[in-house]
Amino acid sequence: MSRILVTGSADGLGRAAADELLSAGHDVVVHARNEDRAAGVRDLVDRGADIVLGDFTDRDSVRRIATELGDAAPLDAVIHNAGVWSGPAVMPVNIIAPYLLTSLLHGPRRLVYLSSGSHYQGRPLLDGTDWRGHKPGSYADSKLFVTTLAAAVARLRPGTVSNAVDPGWVPTRMGGPGAPDDLELGHRTQTWLATSDAVQALSSGGYWYHQQRQQPHASVYDEEFQDRLLHTLGEETGVPFTPQ
Repeated sequence: MSRILVTGSADGLGRAAADELLSAGHDVVVHARNEDRAAGVRDLVDRGADIVLGDFTDRDSVRRIATELGDAAPLDAVIHNAGVWSGPAVMPVNIIAPYLLTSLLHGPRRLVYLSSGSHYQGRPLLDGTDWRGHKPGSYADSKLFVTTLAAAVARLRPGTVSNAVDPGWVPTRMGGPGAPDDLELGHRTQTWLATSDAVQALSSGGYWYHQQRQQPHASVYDEEFQDRLLHTLGEETGVPFTPQ
């Protein structure tokens, strides 16, 4: 059994993934923004899950979480599920936080990043991006960046299985009640990539939708863009990315 961190697991797809992994016998670490949000996972904690608390809009909070996790039992996988749709928190939560955790946690051998079909509308432009969330950010851009991060990790850390997942437009709190995709399928690819020994699940650098590999935005596999993104995020956060 694996030890797996699921970020943003207080509700929606993150909670569904954590619940499924816990039911399968895995050692799960759930994450919530604060004590109030942690109420959504108290039943999972009662069933044996560990919990970390921290606001992903606060870089010091993300660093503290990384330190806390680094001092605990080693993680086998991380599902970078936490995300926001709109507002100033888009870049801090959707790309800065997963970048920091990726750079600061060196144990996990499987990384799963939540992307979106919206990443196809993202722009591979880094200059002028408001990484600190002083103004509303572009959701599409943030998802292009995190999908590119997943591909860059796969290339530069060949010992790590790193993939991005489009969970579909599902009826979660973020997606809204009218979302057309299947909620039951929304988290399955993430848990499969985090735990399965199937040959496909052990491949790296993919962009997945319902356990089918898809072709992402052309910039995702552009190594020059990957390198520029990593360099920019390293300078912005003060935490350089370290290849294996």
